[in-house]
Amino acid sequence: MFPIHNLLLNAESVSGELESAANNTIEEASKFLKTVEGYLPKVLQFGIKIVIAIVILIVGKIVIGFLMKFLKKVFEKSRMDISVRKFLLSLARALLYFVLIIIVCNEVGIDTTSFIALLGTAGLALGLALQGSLSNFAGGVLILLLRPFSVGDYIIDEGSGKEGTVEKIDLFYTYLSSIDNKSIIIPNGNLTNSTITNVSAQDKRRVDIDVGISYNANMADAKMVIENLMQKEEKILHEENNAVIVKELASSQVTIEMRAWVKTADYWNVYFDMTEKIKNGLDAAGIEIPFNQLDVHIHGGDCEKQL
Repeated sequence: MFPIHNLLLNAESVSGELESAANNTIEEASKFLKTVEGYLPKVLQFGIKIVIAIVILIVGKIVIGFLMKFLKKVFEKSRMDISVRKFLLSLARALLYFVLIIIVCNEVGIDTTSFIALLGTAGLALGLALQGSLSNFAGGVLILLLRPFSVGDYIIDEGSGKEGTVEKIDLFYTYLSSIDNKSIIIPNGNLTNSTITNVSAQDKRRVDIDVGISYNANMADAKMVIENLMQKEEKILHEENNAVIVKELASSQVTIEMRAWVKTADYWNVYFDMTEKIKNGLDAAGIEIPFNQLDVHIHGGDCEKQL
């Protein structure tokens, strides 16, 4: 009896433990299911956001590709300088992708406010540190976009007094070659902030030569000499409104000015040739060109000087 009774008691004890373990397992499973049920909407919502972000990223890349092709065609039609074109296309692509990334991050739920503020602060600090270089860079972009002058033009920088033929224009500096073959490098920031005279902008220029004659000389004869010399000069554009005028009645001379239109490429040759020919022509005609003289008067050993 006793062994059988003990076996029954042990069976009941094991059965109780199994029932308790089963109840605990069911309770734990119930808690887990409740936890999963609590997080499931959030997981589904986050998954939906991920899917939407991926769709936005794919569509955004397609739109950016279309916009870049459109901008490239626009820049090509505008005959923009190739270096500026490449820079603007790269800048546009970077900005568009930056905006796309911000949109995707916001859709996922990432806060980008602090990131944008940090980026703005870093940009400000970098701009202050490189303001000189950035000024030259901005000036180079403006020059290449607006084209106040081009390679091959002869320009005068009124701010620095430098002048020469433009050999090269890059994003930071403009390179000139002077008449005596010196290389002049001017920062683009300086060029955009000063007055630039583009001597080669037009296909023709007017040669102005001033000549002073004595008050005792005949003005009509002097004008006729200069007019005859102008008629003989083949490089002067005779169909233009050329003239010889009395420009000024100065303190010690009558100033006569020759105004003759020539092709821009012939300007200096005509200027130098006509200056020499006018001097020789007036001398041959006996027309005096006044100059400063020093008269010395001697009175009883004392010297009196007069200009």
